[in-house]
Amino acid sequence: MLGNSSSNRDANSTDCRLALAGVVCQLFFMVLLIIAITLGNLVSLLVFFCVRQFRTPQSYLKASLALADLAVGLIVVPYSSPAGWSVCLITGPIFAGCTFVSISTIFLLSVERTITVLKPLHRKAVITKRRITWLILGSWILSFSLAVIPLLSVPNITFEYNPCSKMCNYGFPLNKWPESNWNVMLLYPIFDFALLGGTFVVNTITFATLRQYRKMRKQLREEPQGTQRLSYSDVTAARTIGILTFAFSVSFVPIAVFVVGTVVGYEWCQFSFYAFWILASNSCWNVAIYSVWDPKFRSMVGCCWGNNWFVNHCAHLNSFQNYLPLMLLLGSNTAEARQSTLPMPT
Repeated sequence: MLGNSSSNRDANSTDCRLALAGVVCQLFFMVLLIIAITLGNLVSLLVFFCVRQFRTPQSYLKASLALADLAVGLIVVPYSSPAGWSVCLITGPIFAGCTFVSISTIFLLSVERTITVLKPLHRKAVITKRRITWLILGSWILSFSLAVIPLLSVPNITFEYNPCSKMCNYGFPLNKWPESNWNVMLLYPIFDFALLGGTFVVNTITFATLRQYRKMRKQLREEPQGTQRLSYSDVTAARTIGILTFAFSVSFVPIAVFVVGTVVGYEWCQFSFYAFWILASNSCWNVAIYSVWDPKFRSMVGCCWGNNWFVNHCAHLNSFQNYLPLMLLLGSNTAEARQSTLPMPT
């Protein structure tokens, strides 16, 4: 009897230690994720708004993506706790809306790169800052409208803290899923997979054009002229957006499988935690893909993050780079004028 009781105590203490270690690891992961998402996206927004060279239509889209990711790092992840119904009513729609903003922005980035690759001479006329601003505003309105549709269309649905996923999710009272509400919950994976499918099609067209362009360069052994001329930055940007699309797809597939399985009737407690937090960690991957890996972006970080002297030095450097072609042109014209005034040798 005594031996059995002591063995039970040892087993219980071991289980408690393992549970405590799991909770500590989860908290450490959450804190690390908050720091990485917040710092990375804040630096990205600072560079996009401070450096004039990054104030392009493509940078506007990247800033929109960084703002959505920053909202996840500042609001969704820190307040993912059983703090009450009112907190879930705020963090839940924000997480769903920012997810929709991310995929819609990635789709717009892919379309922008495709237009740049297919029609490089017409991109400035087609892709303007005004149009991109309106598209960004429309994507935010549409995304958050989709996030609150279940709350407005289904009377008994609400947001509640899920102890399995450690996040605020949509839920029905008494964990009852009415069959008439299946279409409402399946709206999210259908919308995201539709945009992801369109994004993959657009990226396929872009990469097919780049492949044809590479074959043309090998045949001519020189840079093609005319309408087919592309810069190295255009090719790199297209590859970056392709990687961005792949990363979002990898992070979204688990949550889509979880939503469909939950609607059908399965209960995946352990899987729900990994599905939701893999999707949340995508906010950290995005900034690493389109910003940190860019050498030009890294060189400009010091211009916004350093002291005043360094900021002024970078500003003068940017101005010098902008006026350098004009200075060279004026210098060549002056040299030609002086040469024309010299006496001709007899």
